[in-house]
Amino acid sequence: MTGADATLLRPGMRRLLILAGVLVTLAGIQRFVFSERTAEYFAWTIDPPLTAAFLGASYFASALFEFSAAREKLWANARISVPTVFVFTLTTMIVTLVHLDRFHLGAEFAAATRTVTWLWLVIYAVVPVAMAVLWWNQSRTPGVDPPRHVPLPGWLKVLTGAQALALLGVGAALLVVPATVAEVWPWTLTPLTGRAIGAWLLSLGVAAAHALLEDDVRRLLPAAWAYLGFAVLQTWALARYPDDMSWGEPMAYAYLAFLASTLVVGAVALGLIRRTRPAYA
Repeated sequence: MTGADATLLRPGMRRLLILAGVLVTLAGIQRFVFSERTAEYFAWTIDPPLTAAFLGASYFASALFEFSAAREKLWANARISVPTVFVFTLTTMIVTLVHLDRFHLGAEFAAATRTVTWLWLVIYAVVPVAMAVLWWNQSRTPGVDPPRHVPLPGWLKVLTGAQALALLGVGAALLVVPATVAEVWPWTLTPLTGRAIGAWLLSLGVAAAHALLEDDVRRLLPAAWAYLGFAVLQTWALARYPDDMSWGEPMAYAYLAFLASTLVVGAVALGLIRRTRPAYA
């Protein structure tokens, strides 16, 4: 097979991924660059700054994910981004509604701050619906998946599977019982910030599980860039705010080990893709 019969990424889905990439880049600037000024520049106040930097780094990594997926010609090579983005946006909208009283909607906030907050609400109300509709349309596009080119090495499957289990479990726990998880988390969390982080971890877990289903290194290019960016940017966030981390807690070192594992998975996947990329992809 040369890829001539492969399902193409539809223009509507490509445009939505590009738009989502732009939006998460802006959100990343708000939280990663202005981590200490979320009371002015963001939809809700985040404290400590490490939490804001964590969320900002996650948004920047997501931008790599979505822009990389939008560049793909074949649906199979962009597909991993769609369930990940859908789960994140839907979960984040639910978290927003649960904690709506914490958002900057009142008259006591500056007009610019209220505008940012309303934009947040509109984006998270619209994007999951648009993603679901375009995903349905994409599923009806004629064509087939190209053959798998290079399956994931066995050790990489084990590591990615362990990441998927940990991310899905911890993400779900943060969403359901954030106060309980906060007791062992390596920096201070509120129910809102815990659930916001939980939405990210849950969506990362979906990406890791999806990677195992695809079982082809070429189809993981968007996720590989996101993983690499996530590890580098989260390490940068820790370097900026080391005093916010409780270094005496075991979870602090578990978190560092997780970042190291994402760095390894992202770098190895990119290396394998570079060496084995098929001509039709």
